Amino acid sequence: MPITPKRCARKRWRATILSTKTEEKGLLVVHTGKGKGKSTAAFGMVFRALGNGMRVGVVQFVKGVWNTGERTVLDKFPDQVTINAMGEGFTWDVADRQRDLAAARKAWDQAKALIAAPSYDMVLLDELNICLRYDYLPIEEVVETLRNKPHDKHVIVTGRNAKDELIEIADLVTEMTEIKHHFRAGVKAQKGIEF
Repeated sequence: MPITPKRCARKRWRATILSTKTEEKGLLVVHTGKGKGKSTAAFGMVFRALGNGMRVGVVQFVKGVWNTGERTVLDKFPDQVTINAMGEGFTWDVADRQRDLAAARKAWDQAKALIAAPSYDMVLLDELNICLRYDYLPIEEVVETLRNKPHDKHVIVTGRNAKDELIEIADLVTEMTEIKHHFRAGVKAQKGIEF
């Protein structure tokens, strides 16, 4: 492609913009919304981190011990990733609120330990937003912990209905919007797509 004056101007503009971005820090990333892909996007970031030699901790607040494709792959990297599947299933599958509260507290305690541990570069808190939505954990405590996370630690939070307090302190928030989903047409969850 030939170098044109317009292309040179774009290149200079981009270089100028990039030169203003000098801070490096761990990010608080939130994937929320009613659309599919929140956990999938977060696990994509986990795979990218692993490819860059980073150590990652994962806490799954809801999904429990499902056999999923991502867990099968991540199990092949025991020196780089720790997976903590701590939920008992989706909230509509469990009729005991006290058990839900206890499971959420146990998962949150594990999450806090991973966030504080200097050996982890990234921590994924999969479906934490569900626990916050149903008041299984106090939002003030979660926000305080995330606000005071180590400066260079990346933390990713997934789940529908992210609380405003969490969105406010996040560095990056993505809302997944469902346009069309095969489930509504009677097609069940598919291996490699949902799990």
